[in-house]
Amino acid sequence: MAHHETTGRRRPAHRKPRARSLVGSPARTVAGLTLVGAATVGVLHAPAVADPQPGSAEVRARVAELHHEAEQATERFNGATEAAEEAEARLERLTDDAARRTAGLNDARGALGADAAARYRSGGMPGTVQLALAADPDSYLSRAAALERSQHRQSGALTRLESQLSRIEQVRAEAAEEHETLREARASAERERASVLKRTAEAEELLATLTAAERAAALAAEGHGEDPTTSGAERTPTPRPDGGERAARAEERPPAPPPAATGSRAAQAVAFAQGQLGKPYGWGATGPSAFDCSGLTQAAWQSAGVSLPRTSHSQIGAGARVSRDQLAPGDLVFYYPGLTHVGMYVGNGQIIHASRPGTPVRYAPVDSMPFAGAARPG
Repeated sequence: MAHHETTGRRRPAHRKPRARSLVGSPARTVAGLTLVGAATVGVLHAPAVADPQPGSAEVRARVAELHHEAEQATERFNGATEAAEEAEARLERLTDDAARRTAGLNDARGALGADAAARYRSGGMPGTVQLALAADPDSYLSRAAALERSQHRQSGALTRLESQLSRIEQVRAEAAEEHETLREARASAERERASVLKRTAEAEELLATLTAAERAAALAAEGHGEDPTTSGAERTPTPRPDGGERAARAEERPPAPPPAATGSRAAQAVAFAQGQLGKPYGWGATGPSAFDCSGLTQAAWQSAGVSLPRTSHSQIGAGARVSRDQLAPGDLVFYYPGLTHVGMYVGNGQIIHASRPGTPVRYAPVDSMPFAGAARPG
């Protein structure tokens, strides 16, 4: 009966079921913490996984891209430098002009002052009295006529003096504008210079991770900003591993192209460009020991007596435009949508150009880069 009462007793409805302990037994807690601590220590002290190094093809593509960006900045630097030089020349001319005009103005002021003093001295008494007292009336009348003419000249001199003052102020205002143009051009050139140095330094760091053969192959590629494995670099002979850049130049130099018309300016320009083969690339350089792309073409045509602008995108407007199938020796060939690279066509399907840092002035196939236009100076 007692057993029946015990088993049949119900738990009061208001009493909640006992909750299971979240802590558990001390031994179980210590064991769990030990496992967690071991796992945590393992995570904290696990060796870090290094970022994978880029492969040779990736490095070559990035180097080409950096060289292209550096060349774009170089052309902007060239343009800013040219603008600064022109502004400086204009400022010098305006300064000289202002100095000459100021000296003339001072002379005119002096003459006016002397003449005014003479008229004041002679005009101390009325003209009729002077005539009555004059010992020689004819002489007096002659002086009076001269004085009247002088007064007319004075009036004209005053008008010219006012004009000179106005012009001097205008020249000084123009000089101030040129000074600001010069300042802005120099600041722009400095920014582009920093951009070039940054990109070329990064390219050199990447090239240093390659073997000598891989480096030579990367510099042998003609493309700027393209993956060398899919661009015109495929058409460039691969340099021998033991020969470096010198072997690459020897292999890629084609037979001598047909010359331009003997004695022509184009022939002189081509001969100059051929004389620079093997010289190093130098950003912003116009010779004689190094060149960038537009510096080489400018110097070549300058040797033939033809002045070209400093930048590649300006040089295309310095002559008659020609199509790809009309190219003749001496023509300028421009590449990429922004006309950021230029070479000189020398015939036989070849150009001579200053390619990139680490690569000398050399021959290249005319179609080794994206053709954007051509022009014939002269």
